[in-house]
Amino acid sequence: MLRTLDRLIAELVKLPGIGNKTAQRITFYLLKTDSEFAEGLAQAILAAKRNLHFCSVCFNLTETEKCEICSDPSRDRSLLCVVEDVSDIMTIERSRQFSGLYHVLGGVLSPLDHIGPDELKIKELLARLNREPIAEVIIATNPTTEGEATAFYLAKIIKPLGIKVTRIARGLPIGSDLDLADDVTVSKAIEGRKEI
Repeated sequence: MLRTLDRLIAELVKLPGIGNKTAQRITFYLLKTDSEFAEGLAQAILAAKRNLHFCSVCFNLTETEKCEICSDPSRDRSLLCVVEDVSDIMTIERSRQFSGLYHVLGGVLSPLDHIGPDELKIKELLARLNREPIAEVIIATNPTTEGEATAFYLAKIIKPLGIKVTRIARGLPIGSDLDLADDVTVSKAIEGRKEI
């Protein structure tokens, strides 16, 4: 095989959810397209790497200091939804059932992977809760073992602050990821949240 071809396939395999066959399919698709398409894709990736960074408030992706959600005065500032990753915000926003603010943890507690509270944005979450008028924290971590452990840990440290803590409902299958759920399932999960 050609080294250039092998290198492209090897780079694509590094993407999440992309196996060798899919990487080959993408590679051959890219080779069939015109150079303009490939250059546009490459430029879009480079621009995203160059221009996107984390919001100084919630850790969502943004091109400015504060993301669009944190900057939007029409959002309900008494509601704060805590998610694992930025992709979870996009999923919840598509459901159009939540009009509050977000906080991205940057993962979940996972002792086996050496991820404890200090590796997540938990200190920043507590600082927000002490300075912002949050009445309810909705914990929307994935329904995995690690996601559940993170939810219970957060509830344990937030409840003493006198803030209502709820968990999204079980509309999501156990073991699945939030960003893979359809809009109706996410909508029902947000509507059916329960206090923990």
